[in-house]
Amino acid sequence: METRHPEKTSFGGKTAKGCVHIYCGDGKGKTTAAAGLAVRAAGRGKRVLIARFLKNDDSGEVNILDGICGIRVKPCEKCFGFYYQMTREQKEEAGEYYGRLFDSVWEEAVGEKFDMVILDEIMAACTYGMVSQEKVADCLRNRPDSLEVVLTGRNPSPELVSLADYVSEIRKVKHPFDRGVGAREGIEF
Repeated sequence: METRHPEKTSFGGKTAKGCVHIYCGDGKGKTTAAAGLAVRAAGRGKRVLIARFLKNDDSGEVNILDGICGIRVKPCEKCFGFYYQMTREQKEEAGEYYGRLFDSVWEEAVGEKFDMVILDEIMAACTYGMVSQEKVADCLRNRPDSLEVVLTGRNPSPELVSLADYVSEIRKVKHPFDRGVGAREGIEF
C-alpha cells in the first residue's frame, strides 16, 4: 500500500495551497467547527496551532485538543472576562495582551512551519480594537503558501471576508439561552 504524504496532496494535478476559512454568525458551533477541522488535520499528520481570543482555558475542547498529537493550544495566560464588563483600563490591558498574543501566534505558526493556525474569536478581538484588523489582513495576504488559516467569531469585516476562501455562517434559529438557560458544561464550554 502506498503511503500518502499530506504535503504532496494535490487536486487536479496542482499542489494544494493553504486556504483561509471563516466560521462566523450568531449561532452556536463556530469554535466546534474549527476544533473539528483541527482534529481532521491532525489525523492526516498535519501540525495545528490554536490560539483563543477573549476566552479562557476553562472549556472542554482545550484539554482534549492539546492532548492530540500534532495539535498545540496556546495557553490563555490572562482572562479579562466579557468585554462589556471591562473597565477602560482593563480594555487597554486586554488590547495590549491580545495584540501581543496575535503577534506571537503568527510568528510561531510561520516560524515553526505549522500547517494550520486557528484564531478562535479573532473577529471579536478585531471588532473591539484589541487586535489590529489591518495586521490580520496583512498576515493573511502575506502568509506562506502552505499555511491554512481558520478565523472564528461574529461579524467579520468585508475585508476579511474578501480574503477568505471559505466563509461559513452559522445562524441561530433557536438556543436555550433565549429561555434563560445558561451555558452548560460540555456543551457550550
